[in-house]
Order: sequence, then structure tokens, then C-alpha cells
Amino acid sequence: MTDARTTELAQRLGAVRDRLAAAVDAAGRAPGDVELLVVTKFFPAGDVSRLIGLGEREFGESREPEASRKIAEIADEVTASGAAFDMIGTVQTKKARTVARWARSVHSVDRDRLVDALARSASAALEAGERSDPLGVFVQVSLDGDPERGGVVEEALPVLAEQVAGSAGLRLRGLMAITPLSGEPQHWMAELARIRAGFLERYPEADGLSAGMSGDMELAVEYGSTCVRVGTAIMGSRPILSQ
Repeated sequence: MTDARTTELAQRLGAVRDRLAAAVDAAGRAPGDVELLVVTKFFPAGDVSRLIGLGEREFGESREPEASRKIAEIADEVTASGAAFDMIGTVQTKKARTVARWARSVHSVDRDRLVDALARSASAALEAGERSDPLGVFVQVSLDGDPERGGVVEEALPVLAEQVAGSAGLRLRGLMAITPLSGEPQHWMAELARIRAGFLERYPEADGLSAGMSGDMELAVEYGSTCVRVGTAIMGSRPILSQ
């Protein structure tokens, strides 16, 4: 596609790629050390198709069944390109079966019932040939204990992480966090880095850290993020009607 929307996305994507490369360099990290997850929730499948054409392969969705419909609409392009989709939003246990069919990883796991549901669903999907690899799991950490924003507090992290690590069909990939609205972002990123350091002592292979969005990606990279979730800076304002 070479329409006006493609041009807009190309410009926005290029600017974010430049920001990310500069942040990685400033942090003294290796090029390619941080994955760019383009958050396409609320935007149509046509935009994902355009982004695939622009070289993107990693996408984030947060609503089911929107994600399933979108992926099905461009299934041939997804398969041919090797594009992957992660679930970054809250997952209802009743929708775990569907999510396990299309998600590479789930970034928002914060309760034992969800771990059980995802483990059962991922195992069933593997047996049915609906997926070829275990479902990746990022345990969401709450930095301020606000239940409205999801996540488990630091004290509850070991129990949930152990449950994920011991579940067939799942692979513990690391931690995810959303910066609280109150307080200094740098304080919260430092707290996250501290929590992660302890987590890595027990789970050294689960070294993923999903942190940082459009407004704070540079800070997140400085404090060790391996995956930034960027929506608005690339996609623009949310459309009035979602698809």
C-alpha cells in the first residue's frame, strides 16, 4: 500500500525507530537489544498490513475477540511474513482458550486462576496443532499496589512466577509493568529494576522485561527494558470507531 495512511505510518514508525535506537545507544546497550512491539489495538487490520509492509513483525493487541478477527482477516500476510502478536491487555479466564490460539505471549498475567486457564488452553492448542511453541508469559508487577491497574505486588511475585514456571504449555519470559500515574517515573523504573534483579537470581532465563510506552520508552530502556510497547506515537490518535 502506498496511500496517505501508509505514508503517515512510515513517518511515525521511522521516528520511533530512531528514538529507540538513540535510547539503546545512550544506555550503552547493543543494537537490537530492545524489541519494538507496535500496539495496534483499536486500529483496523489494514493498518497491521501496512506495518508488515513497512517491515514490522511484532504487534500488541489488548482486546479479544477484536484481535482474533483482525488476525484472521490478514491470515495469509501474517503467515507469509512470520508476524507475531502478543496479548498486552487484561485477559478474562473465559477467553484464555481463544487467546492461546493466536498469542505468542501474554504480558498481563497477575492471578493464579489465569495461569491455570492459560496453561490448560496452551496445552490443548499445542496438542491440536494450533500453536507450535509454549505460550510465553510475562508476570505483571504492580509497583504501587493499585488493583485498578493490574499486577501482583512484589511479595506475591515468587508464588505466581513459580506457578507459571511449573505449568506445562507455558514459558516464563519475564516481567511486565506499567508506570504508575503518581510519583516520579524514574523512581518507579528504579523500583522495577530492583525487583527484576531479584527475580533474575531465581529465574535467569526469564530475562524479558516489558516496560515503556510512547511517553517513557527512553527511561524504560535506560532501566533495562527488553520490549517497549508503543501505540500512539506510531498509530496516532485512537479512531472513533474501532474495528
